[in-house]
Amino acid sequence: MITRRDFGKTTLAALAATPLMAKPDSMFSGVQIGTITYSFRAIPHSAEDILRYCVELGISSIELMADPAEAFAGLPAEFSRSAALARRSPPTPEQREAARRADDGRKSWRLSASMDKYKDLRKKFNDAGVRIDVFKLPPTAAMSDDEYDYIFNVTKALGANSVTMELPTQEALSKRVGEFAGKHRVFAGYHNHTKVNATSWDAALAQSKYNSINLDVGHFSEAISASPIPFIKEKAGRITSFHLKDKKFGTNGGGNVAWGSGETGLKDILQLMKKEKYKWPANIELEYEIPAGSSVMAEMAKCVRFCKEALL
Repeated sequence: MITRRDFGKTTLAALAATPLMAKPDSMFSGVQIGTITYSFRAIPHSAEDILRYCVELGISSIELMADPAEAFAGLPAEFSRSAALARRSPPTPEQREAARRADDGRKSWRLSASMDKYKDLRKKFNDAGVRIDVFKLPPTAAMSDDEYDYIFNVTKALGANSVTMELPTQEALSKRVGEFAGKHRVFAGYHNHTKVNATSWDAALAQSKYNSINLDVGHFSEAISASPIPFIKEKAGRITSFHLKDKKFGTNGGGNVAWGSGETGLKDILQLMKKEKYKWPANIELEYEIPAGSSVMAEMAKCVRFCKEALL
């Protein structure tokens, strides 16, 4: 019996073996356009699925989340991060116990996991023409030092330049993460939602040269109700990746909109990257509502085309 995973692996092997199959290339005018796993949340998104989507869309860089990477490496489904975090509010005693077992099982698996499967995943992506530039597995205050080492070792095995996580609200956490990032010489890129301003990263950036900014330009523009370009120029030396989305300013109600119809100024941001030769990846995050009659892949193709045309 051929499973969906077997089919996916067979398909990818066939793609790699086809000499006429063009590898994806989303480096436009020197600007690396990529995407993130979250963009594909509404459709199947195993590691094999994500790679197939990138090849189909012509995307050559990805911010890969932990769930598909760890599943590929052999993490049992009952210990997956998603299962462990799927707590109800308020949780029942049974749900709390199930979550605790999943947490314990996942930790034990991680601390015994070989990096070989992650190296295999990196090779699979690279052979198809896609780089894993960013890895998302957020270190938490509750994790042990061994778990921190695991996160950064996986990041290196995948060939990524940075680990990304939400900007900590506690300085003790960003200090600890920065210390491990320095130990492994891998950046920690702190992502933002809308409760930020131009000084929100200052404490973390002062703690370690390996603490950096994973700037969500849409959330930032909504947060400050202005263009993020002055902030980008000021902090360019500390930015390691972008999330691209278009939003209305907070003073105009905020919210995600189809690209080109918001106030974030995506075209101007991409033109700035081209002009200043910024080398960090600018990753598409598909977050606006999919129009009736369209699909995730159709809207992703529109976003790729928007970036390419903006950079001509």
